[in-house]
Amino acid sequence: MNAPIKDLPALEPRPLYGIGTVARLTGLKPDTLRVWERRYGLGASYKSASGRRQYTQADLEHLQLISALVGDGARIGEIAGSERKTLELLVKGRGKHLERALPTAKPRVLFVGGELCAWLDGHQGCISSVSALLVRQSLADVAESLDPGAEAVSLLVVDCPAVSMAHIQAIETLAERLGSPGVMVTYRMANERWLAELTRRGANALEFPMEPARLAYEMGRVAVEMETKQGEYDLGELVKAKPRMYTDSELAAAGKLKRVLNCECPNHIVELVSMLNHFEEYSTSCAVESWSDAAVHSCIYAYTNQARYLMEKALKSVLDERGLEYHSLLRELSS
Repeated sequence: MNAPIKDLPALEPRPLYGIGTVARLTGLKPDTLRVWERRYGLGASYKSASGRRQYTQADLEHLQLISALVGDGARIGEIAGSERKTLELLVKGRGKHLERALPTAKPRVLFVGGELCAWLDGHQGCISSVSALLVRQSLADVAESLDPGAEAVSLLVVDCPAVSMAHIQAIETLAERLGSPGVMVTYRMANERWLAELTRRGANALEFPMEPARLAYEMGRVAVEMETKQGEYDLGELVKAKPRMYTDSELAAAGKLKRVLNCECPNHIVELVSMLNHFEEYSTSCAVESWSDAAVHSCIYAYTNQARYLMEKALKSVLDERGLEYHSLLRELSS
């Protein structure tokens, strides 16, 4: 008799966003979101037990693309049924002014373990910088059947109450099968030998339950590493000049967000971006007397260009979080 086929483990996306958050991050009104859901099926993938809409990261990014296109003159009825790849092509085809609307990809992090996932239910803020998938089953139950799909997994986080060599090997085997370059293990009991072995194999170990701030830091580090690898680690990407993401007027509007956020960070980031913009221009006009001088200045320009690009990414995270206030300030400066 053939062995019964096991059901594939359920993958629960996190974080989930309420309609108010989605409205703020897309620049759309909640009423507009409700109308689009009713007319075009552009709704939330989940609903809470009380019936509240819960949008996944994919839902949010899809709506951000549609919002950008509609804001640039596209008709909602003509693009509402389009897939994400089609929407991205439409955005890119409308010029550089709209390419900023392309959602920044977040690293995928896979969490395995019932207690760990239950803990995350109450600490979603810790994983807001990543696109998380929760599996509420033990490592032993899912080691052979877990399939998170074709997209790459940046980090595998496995809850392991009592660490042993058998657990370490099973986790390593799963990470290799999933192609995950990073591994984190949460534990209750583990002796120094097994913790040292995890470290030797490149895994990070955190005692469960973790400090929320520590987990948030680790997730933020994964996100920053992904952003940096997109342009710094690959030499071809590093020396390729990146166009400015913001005009001077847009930077001026972003700098005024300090009065809305009660925080000087936006203003300081704008100052850094502006200084790097000026230095980029300056470095291209420096006089050189030999090929070695030219090579040095090329490196200076490339690294300055890269630094400006990364700081613009930091600014984008602020502006994405305060989209409505930012666009309101931009209109004030333009009028």
